Amino acid sequence: MSESERSLEPELRRAFYLTGPTASGKTAVGVALAKRLDAEVIALDSMTLYRGLDIGTAKPTLEERAGVPHHLIDVLDPWEQGSVAEYRAWAIAAAAAIESRGRRVLFVGGTALYLKALIRGLFEGPAADPELRAGLLAEVASQGEAALHAELARVDHRVAARLHPNDVRRVIRALEVYRLTGKPMSDWQTEHEKQAEGLKIFALKRDRAELHVRINGRVEQMFEAGFRDELQRLASSERALHPVPAQAVGYQEGFALLAGELDQATAVNLIQARTRQFAKRQETWFRNLAEVAAWPVSAQETAEQVAAGLAEQIYSG
Repeated sequence: MSESERSLEPELRRAFYLTGPTASGKTAVGVALAKRLDAEVIALDSMTLYRGLDIGTAKPTLEERAGVPHHLIDVLDPWEQGSVAEYRAWAIAAAAAIESRGRRVLFVGGTALYLKALIRGLFEGPAADPELRAGLLAEVASQGEAALHAELARVDHRVAARLHPNDVRRVIRALEVYRLTGKPMSDWQTEHEKQAEGLKIFALKRDRAELHVRINGRVEQMFEAGFRDELQRLASSERALHPVPAQAVGYQEGFALLAGELDQATAVNLIQARTRQFAKRQETWFRNLAEVAAWPVSAQETAEQVAAGLAEQIYSG
């Protein structure tokens, strides 16, 4: 048995995974596949964790879930922040509960960082140092968030490139790891680059032009479905959104629309363009994860047909 096989939690090893870029059809295929596998779905998505972020995240409605239980949806308020480590712990607990009911586990979603964390683990790092953290918070107060982020960029440019300057908690943690160990967090994280073996992970792959048509259509449907009203409700909340959901694809442009900085046509075009760019980055992530098998999908195939092919592959394997 390999090191990855020994270390990966058994619930995650027994699970099935369906991923792919945004608008590739994961929700419908996932529901159809879950029915064939007698599985329950755990959302593999960083944004559907948030309550109230529904239309802009393409969160599956109760009707779209078609009676299949879905987990790790609507677990955070929009002003809260969840970590990758918290998601992983929640996912393991949800998977164990599903298996205790005699059902299988199917992860469905497109957040590649969460997928990688599930199958390859996370660097936990040294324990928090309250005195060091207090000093870093004092730096933020005196010099600003951008200055602290710039300091991180000097010692760990790879982690800094992934973090927004407003994400103070994670910036501080990365600096804390560096100062306590003398080694950048990104170096520690490379220890978790070993490939996991024996997993069934499939990424839906559509023709690029077709995917772009689907993305453009989805954004238009978002506004037809009341996305502007959703944005207004979020903007009217007593508490401000956390920077992570506030800057998510669609929401950043949507709030600019509400503020009068963009007209709707421009906002739609920007969201479409940014979503296409996001889908391209997702595909790159999946290509770079050796555990992921691409599953070509044609425009003519229904979700049921795609699920039937996946189920056959799973059972034959």
